[in-house]
Amino acid sequence: MAADLHIHTTASDGRLNPGEVVEQAVQAGLNCIAITDHDTVDGLKILMEENKEGLRIIPGIEFSTDLPQHEVHILGYYIDWCEDELCSCLERLAAGRQTRLRLMVDKINRLGYKIDYERVIEIAGNSVAVGRPHVAKALVEQGFFPSVNDVFKSLLRKNGPAYVPHYKFTPLEVINLIKKAGGFAVLAHPGLIGSDNIVAELIRLGLDGLEVYHPEHNTEQTEKYLQIAEKNSLFVTGGSDFHGIPGRFPPVLGIFTIDSNLVTRMERLRYKVQA
Repeated sequence: MAADLHIHTTASDGRLNPGEVVEQAVQAGLNCIAITDHDTVDGLKILMEENKEGLRIIPGIEFSTDLPQHEVHILGYYIDWCEDELCSCLERLAAGRQTRLRLMVDKINRLGYKIDYERVIEIAGNSVAVGRPHVAKALVEQGFFPSVNDVFKSLLRKNGPAYVPHYKFTPLEVINLIKKAGGFAVLAHPGLIGSDNIVAELIRLGLDGLEVYHPEHNTEQTEKYLQIAEKNSLFVTGGSDFHGIPGRFPPVLGIFTIDSNLVTRMERLRYKVQA
């Protein structure tokens, strides 16, 4: 059986709403998924109230953390999405995203690309985690760029001409927050960080696992992080990082998956920790 432990919905920057994600996962024959929206559990709340057609859903989240030169994302699995401190922190992050969005739109307008803040909000729809992908869509809509990827390469990449950092927590704060909410902290796509020294430091700070299997990891990276996980007694996860955005791999769920045995191992550890 197959699983996918890294999926985004319209609650953050995905194209499919939570119900559509479930429908596509069932059609693809997946038996377990994790919803890992950026800095929000809104999509997760919706799914937990719906019929999931026998599909196992692991409650998750993906946090961006504050490091000056590197983008470090940390996934939380099996979180209690109602935990007070987690909810409070997510409210702070949502407020920070609104402030960041206004600064980003102003910066883009000064660069000569005229877009409206209100239009970006409309594009974001019900997403609490409004951010760069929604700004990029507005720029594509206005005909300034052919694709969202082109916008990121030209303007919105980290430290790019229109990039604005947003309010974030440190990696240690995120790891502790996830664990306080009863979850496991997993380093997302370590191969994209650009520094294995940072990976080693994050492991020292208390990570529970590594996302070894990711579409943007090559064979060499996958093997390297598998060995690092085994050496440090971390469990191994993986997922498609699905957003459903045209031109971004994978186009649909079910193309990039992991063996459900990896989920079973993680759950065994979870029960052992809870015992």
